[in-house]
Amino acid sequence: MSVLGLAVALMLVFEGLMPLVAPKAWRQMFARLSELNDGQIRFFGLIAVAAGALLFWLQS
Repeated sequence: MSVLGLAVALMLVFEGLMPLVAPKAWRQMFARLSELNDGQIRFFGLIAVAAGALLFWLQS
């Protein structure tokens, strides 16, 4: 399996932990997220992309 495939597999494991362990808290988190405006959601997306790019850069 390629490194990209392993990265996607690991991401799916982490994404599935919260709904598996605490489904009620997961549902509440998404209810709160739906109340954010578009600018706030874009900011969180920007932070996630920047953090991922930084980690990628540090590993290469």
